Amino acid sequence: MATLGYANLPVPGGGQSPVVPADFAELAEAIDPHLRHTAVDLADRTTKYADAPIQTLVTANDGTMWLKLSSSTDTWATLWSPPPVWDRTIDLAAGMQAGDSALGLMVVDGGRRVELKGRIERVDAGKINDANAVNMGSVPNDCIPPALRTWPGTCSAAGTTTDTTGRLEVLGSNESSSYGDPGDILWWYQGTDGTDWVDISGYYWKI
Repeated sequence: MATLGYANLPVPGGGQSPVVPADFAELAEAIDPHLRHTAVDLADRTTKYADAPIQTLVTANDGTMWLKLSSSTDTWATLWSPPPVWDRTIDLAAGMQAGDSALGLMVVDGGRRVELKGRIERVDAGKINDANAVNMGSVPNDCIPPALRTWPGTCSAAGTTTDTTGRLEVLGSNESSSYGDPGDILWWYQGTDGTDWVDISGYYWKI
């Protein structure tokens, strides 16, 4: 059996008489790892190709392209993915509304990271002011991290306060708090007299 090309494709050669079904099967198996395979999305890729050999190439319906990095684990490199969009919503807590900067949420890095943007203010135009945490709203259920996630948030410096940064956190699925439930966004701030708005822009890891 002769082999051709960089892929070493098996082709009957010389006086060898091909055993047609077996030779076609061997040729197909040799070609298969070098094809571009397809999946609907990440979940479909996992279902179909989790045990695929290393260097398997898969594309999704939206153009995302992955390359398998291991033959023994479901580990992939993302070669390309479409630009992310702010396609998810934040459920605001009672008494809160979106501010001048539009709210948005998106999941990136193959579902590993959640990014948020925008400002939240009170519906009565009062100061966001509390000695403890203020519940601002919540993220979608599938964006709840396994444990507490935190990041700095900026705020208005109007009025008497000179502190322009506070602590934002999302309660994890294992959290129990008197200030909220898993997935709730909490604002901690010690500035004088509170603030007019809070900018929640930032990100946290979902894994």
